[in-house]
Amino acid sequence: MALFQNFLENGCFSQGPSVRLLAASSNLSPVLNDETIDLLYKSAPLHDIGKVGIPDSILRKPGKLTDDEFEEMKRHTFYGRNAIQSAERKFGKGVNNRFLQFGKEMAYTHHEKWDGSGYPEGLNGEDISFLGRIMAIADVYDALISKRPYKPPFTHEEAVSFIARGKGTHFDPEVIEAFLKVHEKFKKIALELPDAGK
Repeated sequence: MALFQNFLENGCFSQGPSVRLLAASSNLSPVLNDETIDLLYKSAPLHDIGKVGIPDSILRKPGKLTDDEFEEMKRHTFYGRNAIQSAERKFGKGVNNRFLQFGKEMAYTHHEKWDGSGYPEGLNGEDISFLGRIMAIADVYDALISKRPYKPPFTHEEAVSFIARGKGTHFDPEVIEAFLKVHEKFKKIALELPDAGK
């Protein structure tokens, strides 16, 4: 229960509106109709649910992680995927199945990078789920503008500059273009949501 409370306290709900905004602003997939975008919004908070399996000593460490600690941190993608797969087996029918499927894809792929240097699979380009490519930007933006035990928050402008420099390496160029068109709305979302940017 303490781990789940930690998950709730760490801003897990702030990316949903940003994911919806990016999805609506890009042409990543022909399946991005209004219903699909709404499901993306609802399932986005599941992307980091695997962190409930990561020790607090790693999640809240004020300094740089050791190599071993970082390897354990990376396992949250597996923990999240596996937890959602268990839920799919138990509950997955109809719309619920798509909700869980979207959450599972985002949980497993949001740390992949366009150039193949990410994790857990080292996928690159369009081999990465479009859900993961969208979630990656929303997740990084939220992490940058948020205070963490190991860093102060970035300003919105610093976060936008950092993300823009990742075009074609960390991030899908098309999603970056969508982000740059709507980044001021990201700032507005962060200011309006009580758990964003904290």
